[in-house]
Amino acid sequence: MATSAKSAPPKFARIWRGRTLKEKADEYERYWLQSGIAPLQEKGALAVQMLRDDRGAETEFMTISYWDSIEAMTKDPKADPYRAHPLERDAEFLIELPQRVQILAILESRGSHAT
Repeated sequence: MATSAKSAPPKFARIWRGRTLKEKADEYERYWLQSGIAPLQEKGALAVQMLRDDRGAETEFMTISYWDSIEAMTKDPKADPYRAHPLERDAEFLIELPQRVQILAILESRGSHAT
């Protein structure tokens, strides 16, 4: 898991999911890492996890980013933090463009990989 220098534990997890055809998965993973994951930390995420699940003809990707507040997820106070923000080439790779993300309050984290 990529982490930032900030030491305060995150209070919220923002979860994005997207599916692609298995034959596009490796290329999408490289694109997603460069264009999707790195910018999240630049925007203030305390940590980011990138997950992949190959199953049958499809591959599901999941990004979990960790934040100190819901407001920190967007620069504009009027913006909807639950709205997904597609990357420039997502339509080329994804089976459908996700419209929403899930935001969960973190109640407890334990263990060496806990945020």
